[in-house]
Amino acid sequence: MAGIWFTSLTLLLLLAFSSAVRSCSPSDLAALLHFKSALHESRDGIFNSWTGTDCCSNWRGVSCDRDSRRVAEISLRAGPVYTTFEKPYRPENMSGYISPEICKLTHLSTLIITDWQGISGEIPRCISSLSFLRIIDLTGNHISGTLPADIGKLRYLSLLSAADNLIAGEIPATLTSLTGLTHLDLRNNKITGPIPQNMGQLQMLSRAFFSGNQISGPIPASICHIYRLVDLDLSNNHLSGPIPESLGRMAVLSTLKLDNNRLSGCIPRSLLGSSINELNLSHNMLEGSIPDAFGGSCYFTLLDLSYNNLKGPIPKSMSSASYIGYVDFSHNHLCGPIPNAYSNTDASSFAYNDCLCGKPLKAC
Repeated sequence: MAGIWFTSLTLLLLLAFSSAVRSCSPSDLAALLHFKSALHESRDGIFNSWTGTDCCSNWRGVSCDRDSRRVAEISLRAGPVYTTFEKPYRPENMSGYISPEICKLTHLSTLIITDWQGISGEIPRCISSLSFLRIIDLTGNHISGTLPADIGKLRYLSLLSAADNLIAGEIPATLTSLTGLTHLDLRNNKITGPIPQNMGQLQMLSRAFFSGNQISGPIPASICHIYRLVDLDLSNNHLSGPIPESLGRMAVLSTLKLDNNRLSGCIPRSLLGSSINELNLSHNMLEGSIPDAFGGSCYFTLLDLSYNNLKGPIPKSMSSASYIGYVDFSHNHLCGPIPNAYSNTDASSFAYNDCLCGKPLKAC
């Protein structure tokens, strides 16, 4: 009899232990449920799978660390198919706000909440306390307010994207403390003020997108110290002053978009003999002549200098470039013959200048 009692007790203990192992942390479970309560979705939504006490198993968009069973990732994307054992699932609408309770997920390393459009409110200030965060992607919502002032505390952060929202205010000064950041995307918001002068501290950055804001002031020369930078988009802002000549000496910079700003001065000679293959300087207040700096190493898929105050001739050295795909020099004050190599280019690329001539325009 005693043996049967001992066996039954052992089984009960094993079942209790097994249940505990299968459950996620009670604090994480509570935080997720509070997070869920601040968001609203259609009847057949992601949150239908958020049932039971094991948030580490079959809760759509939630992943846990295998060893600690603490929540490590929240990934709620509008559009992609979430595959479960039952059937493929495509999320629909979601609204509400990001609850500060998310900050109680102390082991969170990835936070992705993208393209829901209906999610509003502010980024919780406490998000800077999540010291393990490596990825924050809040693209494509209606999030307002400002970026957290102390975001620089997130020393492991490698990706920060808050593009296509309603974020205002200035870029926090502490952002330049994110020395492991490789991808920064703040496009299409309402950000004002200057780019931090010490942006060059972001030594690991490879892609930086600031377009479609109201950023003002000069382009910091320190950007040239970001030796891994491949793509830089500062277009559609209120930037002023000259283009730093040092941008043309960046070893791997491939895309440079500075169009639709208030930049002045001359085009740096270094830009035309650099590694850049997509260069857009259109819709600014640049003056002087186009530098005669083209050579065999020049390879441009796009070269747009339109809508400026450029004068003088088109450099003859342009014919020696290895490749120039799309070119637009229209709406300037250029004069003289168009190089023969561009006789088959669309006439609109050279229109509205003072006295350019030759094919595809009228004969000289």
